[in-house]
Amino acid sequence: MNEIDNIAMKVANEIDTEDKKININLPAPLTPEQLMAIQSIKRLKNPFKMLSVKDIMRDLNICETIAYRTFKRVDFPSINIGKSNQVMLLSYLIWKMNKRV
Repeated sequence: MNEIDNIAMKVANEIDTEDKKININLPAPLTPEQLMAIQSIKRLKNPFKMLSVKDIMRDLNICETIAYRTFKRVDFPSINIGKSNQVMLLSYLIWKMNKRV
């Protein structure tokens, strides 16, 4: 697990976003919520960091059983390999923003 985190950190550190500008043409103007989400994601140091069940428990303030049920949901963007349940930070934040009532 630590090897994957180390590789992800090396890749994230090698990416220099200041020199490279990506232009995206959108058919409609963005809503304030979408602009806020984009700005929040830009500030993440490593958006590809993997979160565990314990991390989700702390973030959502739920018990372990409910966290495991959340990982089994069809709409939750988790990666389940054997007994290891993880979710990428970026996809988790997008899922969380879409679930907001």
